[in-house]
Amino acid sequence: MDDFSVWPPLIGGLMIGLASATLWIANGRIAGISGLFGQLLPPTGTVWWRLIFLAAMILGGLAAASAVPALFSGFQPQAPHLVGSPLWIAAAGLLVGLGTKIGNGCTSGHGVCGIARLSKRSFANVAIFFAVAIATVAVTGVV
Repeated sequence: MDDFSVWPPLIGGLMIGLASATLWIANGRIAGISGLFGQLLPPTGTVWWRLIFLAAMILGGLAAASAVPALFSGFQPQAPHLVGSPLWIAAAGLLVGLGTKIGNGCTSGHGVCGIARLSKRSFANVAIFFAVAIATVAVTGVV
């Protein structure tokens, strides 16, 4: 972490914000990824724009990395540090999915789009996300 550069996260954040704003302005839709992805199965009549948006987010990141490789040259993704058995990891994934459904959105939807729209529910959800993340790190010691 000694060679941290602010540029890749800054560019990534700007791209996410631009994509979210573009989807909102052009299509009147909120770019909550869990909602976009979750409504692909079972497919509804609005699948095409969801697929295009998700593909464009992935391709946009790849295009940025290809267009300006110097900004991303120091970035080395690390393998995830998995704690626990596959059963615990699966249970955690199911709980995240359930929480996303109950909370009516995920961190990207509430953190990027909801707060930008000054949604009280999104402010509350983001506060809860951060509190649970801090408590989890405090209890497990895993960062």
